[in-house]
Amino acid sequence: MRSLIFDPFSGAAGDMILGSLIDLGADAEKICGIIESAVDVEVSVDRANKRGISATDVKVHVPHEEHSRHYHELVDIIKAAGLPSQVEKSALDVFEIMAKAESKVHGESLETIHFHEVGQNDALADVIGSCAAIHEIGADSVFCTPVNVGGGRVKAAHGTMAVPAPATLEILRSGSLLSYGMGNRELLTPTGAALLSYFAKPLENLPKGRVLSVGYGAGDADTEDPNVLRTVLMETADVLTKDRIEVLETNVDDVTGEVLGNLFDKLLAAGARDVAITPTIMKKGRSGHIIKVITKAENSESVAREMMKETGTLGIRVIPTAHRFVADRRMDKVTIMLKGEEFTVAVKIAQDKAGEILHMSAEYEDCRKVADKVGLPLKEIIRRVEEEAWGKFG
Repeated sequence: MRSLIFDPFSGAAGDMILGSLIDLGADAEKICGIIESAVDVEVSVDRANKRGISATDVKVHVPHEEHSRHYHELVDIIKAAGLPSQVEKSALDVFEIMAKAESKVHGESLETIHFHEVGQNDALADVIGSCAAIHEIGADSVFCTPVNVGGGRVKAAHGTMAVPAPATLEILRSGSLLSYGMGNRELLTPTGAALLSYFAKPLENLPKGRVLSVGYGAGDADTEDPNVLRTVLMETADVLTKDRIEVLETNVDDVTGEVLGNLFDKLLAAGARDVAITPTIMKKGRSGHIIKVITKAENSESVAREMMKETGTLGIRVIPTAHRFVADRRMDKVTIMLKGEEFTVAVKIAQDKAGEILHMSAEYEDCRKVADKVGLPLKEIIRRVEEEAWGKFG
């Protein structure tokens, strides 16, 4: 599996993303042609040395002064540009992420919200070019390691604000990127955050695999560390995440159903990942139960202690450091209309590292509340929510 991995240890902006992808191997002439046919700008691609690191430096030259634009104006510009269909869709989706963040921060609707810095032609160029370059690379999956947002304060159209800027922070909140703050200036821009949030899944460290190529995109900042965005193309083998666990197991023959029912919550609170209780026949024909618990090794002792306290068992078998494959899981939301009313319901999405969705399930408590309110069977609410989720995310 070919994986494209962004490694933003010095932040990310639209021009840094574009530069790193060109440095990685995207066709610079083709990408610049797409940008200049869509937006009234000129694009230059040069080299820059950032604290000893040679990087591709992309500059977008805007020929005249611009005004801020409404979100719908940007949508019209992108739709009228004649872009390849994949690039158009991606660019529209990235600007929608930014528009929703601005809308939330300023308390305005999408119809009335307008952009300042991210509504200019250079931002349009960065987004369109980055989307085109990512599709040009054609990786099977895209990931991003934790992004450095920087620190200190930043001057914006609405005054001086703490880093990260409000819109950037909202994009981080609504997305799944991992982030941290280090430095004394803004390192992650709203455009950079939106592009990475849209295309990439979070990754704590570089995965096991073979490095195929490395690209560096130059930033504008003059920092102690090289202000570059590193992008890596790797051949990775693992599609499912590997996890290391311990399995705790014991037999009991004198525990009531009420105690066993209470045991579930106690063990989960103590750190168990999963609990299964199976009826069994024990020696001398006595009926009993096998209690099996999956937990991380660091939680084994507290879980075992809770099992002893709650059931009275005197011994617990440990199957150490068993391997298991697990799907990556994330939560999202869908909206359904029932009897003229709109309901938002959480869904759990399981996927592999390549981004292929393996399963989606509606959140039980949300569905139960909706079922009670509209008077429909719970199974019907679950069916409709999961159908909507597959349509939206699948």
